[in-house]
Amino acid sequence: MSQKTILVVDDKESERMLLEVHLREWGFIPLLAQDGIEALDVLRKNHVDLMASDLSMPRMDGLQLLREVIAAGYGDIPFIMMTANGSIESAVTAIKQGAADYVLKPVNFEDLRASVKHALSFTRHKKAKDVQDEPLPDFYRFHNIATRSPGMINILKMAEKVAKTMYTGVAIYGESGSGKEVLARAIHHASGKKDGSFVAVNCAAIPAALLESELFGHKKGSFTWADSDRQGKLDLAQQGTMLLDEIGDMPLDLQSKLLRVLQERTYEKIGSNQPIKANFRIIATTHRDLQKMVTDGLFRKDLYHRINLFPITLPPLRERKEDVPLLAEHFLEIFRQDFGRHLPGISPEAMDVLTGYHWPGNIRELKNCLERAAILANEELIRPNHLNILGSKTEGIVMNGNEHISLTITLGAGEFSLDAAVSRILEIALERCGNNKARAAEFLKIDRKMFYRRGGKEE
Repeated sequence: MSQKTILVVDDKESERMLLEVHLREWGFIPLLAQDGIEALDVLRKNHVDLMASDLSMPRMDGLQLLREVIAAGYGDIPFIMMTANGSIESAVTAIKQGAADYVLKPVNFEDLRASVKHALSFTRHKKAKDVQDEPLPDFYRFHNIATRSPGMINILKMAEKVAKTMYTGVAIYGESGSGKEVLARAIHHASGKKDGSFVAVNCAAIPAALLESELFGHKKGSFTWADSDRQGKLDLAQQGTMLLDEIGDMPLDLQSKLLRVLQERTYEKIGSNQPIKANFRIIATTHRDLQKMVTDGLFRKDLYHRINLFPITLPPLRERKEDVPLLAEHFLEIFRQDFGRHLPGISPEAMDVLTGYHWPGNIRELKNCLERAAILANEELIRPNHLNILGSKTEGIVMNGNEHISLTITLGAGEFSLDAAVSRILEIALERCGNNKARAAEFLKIDRKMFYRRGGKEE
């Protein structure tokens, strides 16, 4: 497998250099940029597999860079946001706007390594499933969608009924990460369209100028750079299902062309007058309030009524907390198979953290959190210190001004002792100092040999 190239964006030279050293040690090829404007130039001139950017930078901050990267057509490149503890709300915004993950600063390099591995793995899987030619795996069957929530059970029953129809359109509403695409794939799986593909297009990730060609395809010579005929995603979806993800971000002029597909069940390639019969179901998903967008003139009223024939609204995870333990075990079983190793499970203390968290990123955030925890825990029980959750009160050391330091540790009742508490404090200090024993010893005002006597982590 060829080496992956990672673009690091940070206005502080010392931090760029430190990240470069670690990335090289892990076998990656690092590219460096001091701000968002330089990063976009590097991106245009080089192949990049992943981006890791600081949030707070002059000229162009990390959020604006993320938006520019997506608008420029690089939305398939995973983007990791590096943010200070005081910028939690901005990190949540980054996840909602398309970032694959976040890492808190000062950077814990083991966390960053796990985040990079997860983001690259997620991208491989996503590319493989954008056009699903083979039968979808059992994971996407209705009975394998993990829930014990009465509301979700009713939703699945409704979805199973509409799945049995041939081409009835479905609109799935819900917050980012709430499982809209999983439900769409389950509907396709249950529809019996064995000869058809499941084709997904993210309307928010493709620039408006390219989205029409991406959907409808084009004929050679239909515009300047059309040097050959091209199939569109609608062609690939024949006899199957076309998922229009985040349809609320589709440009108004393209909405009128989609309306014709739904009304007349035909479409034409760009540069052609030959109608093509649309033998596929269209499922539209969005996190936006389309009804309000219609009122504001941002979405066509006639298209809204056409796609809203069979609406389904998924509840956010915070409204179905009873599903958190079930989903957590569901994901762990997937990771056991993917990693090919034993994962004992989740400690009661860690489960308390998971069920007490509000999950602004919903199921996607829970899955990402547990995958990273499973990597960090190796083959041990997942504990609170393995979880990296925004705003959660897990373990850590927080400086409160110059006079006070807050310390939080978590130990199981069976392992609680003075020695265990001291060892955990040493571990937390070591993690805070980037696994540098000399710095950690200076921070704790102890001799470095204490780490060896008390069982602190090795460098």
